[in-house]
Amino acid sequence: MNTSTEIELKIPEGVVVTDRALTPKAKQIFTTENLEVLAALHRKFQSDRKALLAERNKRQAAFDNGALPEYEDTNTEAASGNWIVNPIPEDLRRRRVEITGPVNSAKMVINMLSRNSDGYRADMAMLDFEDSMKPSWENVLDGVLNVQGASQGNLSWTDPSNPAKHYELDPKDMAGVMVRVRGLHLDEVNVTIDGEPVSGGIFDLWMTACTMVENQMKRGKTPKYYVPKCEHYLEARWWNNVFSEIEEILDVSPGTIKTTFLIETLTGAFQIEEILFELRERAAGLNVGRWDKIFSDIKVLKTHRGRIMEDRATINMHKYWMDNYAKRLIKICHSRGAFAIGGMSAFTPGKTEEARAEQTAKVVADKGYEAAIGHDGCWVSHPYFIGYALNEFKHDNQLSRTLDDFDKYPDILPNSKGDCTMKGLRTNVRVGIGYMQGWNQDIGCVAWDGLMEDLATLEISRAQTWQWLHHNTTLSCGTKVTKELIHTVFEEELEKILAEVDESLSGKNDALANKLKKEFTQAAADAEAAFVKDELDDFLSMASDPA
Repeated sequence: MNTSTEIELKIPEGVVVTDRALTPKAKQIFTTENLEVLAALHRKFQSDRKALLAERNKRQAAFDNGALPEYEDTNTEAASGNWIVNPIPEDLRRRRVEITGPVNSAKMVINMLSRNSDGYRADMAMLDFEDSMKPSWENVLDGVLNVQGASQGNLSWTDPSNPAKHYELDPKDMAGVMVRVRGLHLDEVNVTIDGEPVSGGIFDLWMTACTMVENQMKRGKTPKYYVPKCEHYLEARWWNNVFSEIEEILDVSPGTIKTTFLIETLTGAFQIEEILFELRERAAGLNVGRWDKIFSDIKVLKTHRGRIMEDRATINMHKYWMDNYAKRLIKICHSRGAFAIGGMSAFTPGKTEEARAEQTAKVVADKGYEAAIGHDGCWVSHPYFIGYALNEFKHDNQLSRTLDDFDKYPDILPNSKGDCTMKGLRTNVRVGIGYMQGWNQDIGCVAWDGLMEDLATLEISRAQTWQWLHHNTTLSCGTKVTKELIHTVFEEELEKILAEVDESLSGKNDALANKLKKEFTQAAADAEAAFVKDELDDFLSMASDPA
């Protein structure tokens, strides 16, 4: 299934690639054959995908009317049967630290896969088509090409403005390659099949797998994918069927492609064992996706007045419902022979030694706790913290720790008792402005106030502000949250950001300062509009941008 730029591209019947999308880069990726397979996958799986998305809407309607998520029947084969996942390949049995970032940046991909300035390297690197990447067409295509290069071990990049800055992989010393595809809900609008946009997840999966699987196997490596935002075991079954179909097309053995699913939705947390059961042929593990989980907690229970969530900055893994969810995942995964990967420390290195020391202490404490309760590894968002995180995980894995004394069915319903504060509202607004400025420039993750904000953390701020507004929440200072208050806070935080731009650039680069101020002003308007809608959108975006 190798791509070729020498063979004339014939678009299969029923497939439409928009004129603006059929770029030289697209022609470098597409072949008649791989577009035919894409069309076949769409035709086989799209109707079931639509049905699963409709079921999401039905469940949410029930939650909005007062229902709560519940555990599944405990007497099923999934919950009480004597099964384990297929053996985990040797090259996936040490995942102490995984670094994540957008797949579209060749420089970032190389840095994630390579050693940092202190000589530390992550065990695995998750190359992301989802929350850390804005799904512009150019970004998606760059991501496909970068996966090709990374899976071959020969990806390189030269800074066009400074050719002396050249980056390349060392194929003999690089982290394991993993790819996270887009979630079930996301459409890729630049390719339609029989008049419908193709699933973004199927597009990412097939357009990378058609080269990556062979590339990885030639190098003695296991093809490995991450799948996000699974809400139900039937969704896991759908994904497993897609993987199985691709394996058959590529003529590789069933279960060759390994997966780690992120358990990062409230409904998914109630179905951890059922999800893993559906994936037992190919599961390498599950992951505690803490940030999307917090977003999901708020979104699922958004109309429940008794479950209004406190400031996002105070919701951590020590809240009982978060701790129970993580331990439940560890217990189930290890009992079934799968890895249990911990969550993301979303720090970026501070500009001062004091700031870096404070951030490092938080990362060490966070990763130390994850290792202590039994996780096999964790995520970091920046190479700077790899060594510190590695030091907390003393063993290749902790599969033997099955948490025998922990109840498999703990209380994991959020029940926040902390304060909703003006500081928290200002944080949400400031994150909204900062993130939307990047999003509008086709950037999916933004270093902002010492943290790496991606789509998941933006979604927390958006959903939380909406929830506080919807319930006319009274903040700890006595002020009620209204549209007028939110508008005022947006104006005030924007003014601060514009002043920071002036302080940083005025007199040094006035053109850039003026450009950024216009961008932040537009970002503030866009973020405010998203935060105060009458009905909370399920996601900031449900589709890619047209080319």
